[in-house]
Amino acid sequence: MKILLISALSAFAASFVLLLVLMPLLKKLKAGQYILGYVKEHMSKSGTPTMGGLAFIAAIIIVGLCVRGLDKGRVNLTLAVTGGFAVVGFLDDFLKIYRKENEGLKPYQKIIFQFAIASVAGVYCYVNNLTRVAVPFSGGYSVDLKWGIIPLVVFIFLATVNCVNLTDGLDGLAGGTSIAYLLPFGIMLNIRGSALDALCFAAVGALAAFLIFNTNKASIFMGDTGSLALGGFIACMSVFTENSLYIPFLGIMFVVSGISVILQVIYYKRTRKRIFLMAPYHHHLQKKGYSEGKIAFAYFIITSLVGIICLLLV
Repeated sequence: MKILLISALSAFAASFVLLLVLMPLLKKLKAGQYILGYVKEHMSKSGTPTMGGLAFIAAIIIVGLCVRGLDKGRVNLTLAVTGGFAVVGFLDDFLKIYRKENEGLKPYQKIIFQFAIASVAGVYCYVNNLTRVAVPFSGGYSVDLKWGIIPLVVFIFLATVNCVNLTDGLDGLAGGTSIAYLLPFGIMLNIRGSALDALCFAAVGALAAFLIFNTNKASIFMGDTGSLALGGFIACMSVFTENSLYIPFLGIMFVVSGISVILQVIYYKRTRKRIFLMAPYHHHLQKKGYSEGKIAFAYFIITSLVGIICLLLV
């Protein structure tokens, strides 16, 4: 338990210091967020420094390299994959700032990059015999998918990364929901004796520091740099510990974000009508009059409650 606390506190300190350095630098470089015109509630946020994810991702990597223990292979790949998704997000954020609009990489370009990184993770799992998938709430039962682990891992990465990215739409929403996901998951890994538990706690600490500056009204956004990397990190932690099927449960609010967008698009194309006032679902709630703080807190509480239930059933 001591190493877990040290990891969390070290990552918190590193993330906090990096954010203090990064924020004035981003302001000086005029690296501000460009807000979509149809999100009227967010127009006042235009120009808020973005790419804050650089700080907490760097903190996770720094601490992760110090607490690798005996499982250096999985830790190193987790950090590399997380960094890879951060690079994709950085390119997207950079292009938005450079073009002075809210359009960065093309959707197909994002998918190609994401697919390539996810494929590396899938092949790694197959080559290193990480082909078993634990069945949630089954008392330790797992299924060996053999080569089928590759397409499953690719799907999990694409789904998780993009759902976390979609959830990053309100102050403190993606960061708070991710903490509520990673904390019980880290405890679960510790109970099962996984060497990746310290890395999970490092992410919790780094995100906690970020939330000091990101809760409403945010002084900095994580940007796609942070949200894509965060989704990649969550996918790595789940896949490399053979707990990928827990994602729909612990990440229930990420699933809500993704499903609400899919349903909205399909229904609108068929009927020219909308199910939600705006998708993802958190924007629907905002249109209903709920404040960003209340929505972020509700997402955090729901995710936390599901996490507690999962821990009780481990």
